[in-house]
Amino acid sequence: MVIPARPIKILALTPAGAALARRLARGLAGAQCWLPAAQVREPGDLAFARLAEAFREAFARGDNLVCIMAAGIVVRGISPYLQGKDTDPAVVVVDEAGQFAVSLLSGHLGGANALAREVARVLGGTPVITTATDVQHLPALDLLAVEHGLIIENLPEVRAIHMALLEGRPVRVVDPEGWLAAAVAQYPELLISEPDLDRALASPGPMVYVGFRERPWPQGWLRLRPRNLVAGMGCHKGAPAAELIEFIQQTFQQEGLSLLALKALATIEAKKEEPGLRMAARSLGVELIWFTAAELEAIPVPNPSTQVIRHMKVPSVSEAAALKAGGVELIVTKRKAPNATLAVARVA
Repeated sequence: MVIPARPIKILALTPAGAALARRLARGLAGAQCWLPAAQVREPGDLAFARLAEAFREAFARGDNLVCIMAAGIVVRGISPYLQGKDTDPAVVVVDEAGQFAVSLLSGHLGGANALAREVARVLGGTPVITTATDVQHLPALDLLAVEHGLIIENLPEVRAIHMALLEGRPVRVVDPEGWLAAAVAQYPELLISEPDLDRALASPGPMVYVGFRERPWPQGWLRLRPRNLVAGMGCHKGAPAAELIEFIQQTFQQEGLSLLALKALATIEAKKEEPGLRMAARSLGVELIWFTAAELEAIPVPNPSTQVIRHMKVPSVSEAAALKAGGVELIVTKRKAPNATLAVARVA
């Protein structure tokens, strides 16, 4: 696994710890050495006044931590700032001799397991990993999600899925686009591919669904969302963001699509500065992309419009923009609202 691209703050307290921290900082990309003022002696050394403040700042900034000190000091120091495995940075504890690199916090989602292995490699020590799935050499669904760019919609269900795997119970995986196909193939007795979503919904769990569809989900389904939908959108001048957002939300709800799968809004260049469109993209946490009239004119669409040709000089904005943005198929053909049109495409 690739360690999440966050700065790495190496903290040490003693002269021996400081020497090890400098050595580690030289071999660990993106790392800085932070020491008490009395230990700052070489170029590149940075000072902290109080260890508690160093911990607080690291968590506030999302910096990964490598702490060359006793594990008890670290546990007590970071405890006020813990929020959850989906937000906490990686924390690794190293002894002053550099013999062991212990993954202490956020082993999977934060990348502490990977960071511990990298620290151990640099120091010639041993990584200490206690995550059950790693120890038992089993697939970790939260880790697989991170590696494949999938959003975990309901993180608490990860524990139930992992418990099933640890108990040797097979877990069925509904993954129509094959995001996890390689992982499923590696564990044929534990991860069972189920191609039919409706049949799976009528069966008992545990289950993993990977995709953009929405259903009345039974309890025990872990849902992993790829960001592979683009909403093509045209709008009248001055169309308010709230109206555009509501139009998108209603369309996704009516069509059984997850908003977590939305990757971008796409439109024509003439609309790229529309405040409503720009604000809608920001509110939804997605990119706003646009294409020239010449680019959109070349895209065949199922619902061309003479009115759009008259006003925008192209047969389509919403369908053409969604397809031009990498769409391999239209999931939702053109829908109309009083001040906007919308189409949704699945991207490769």
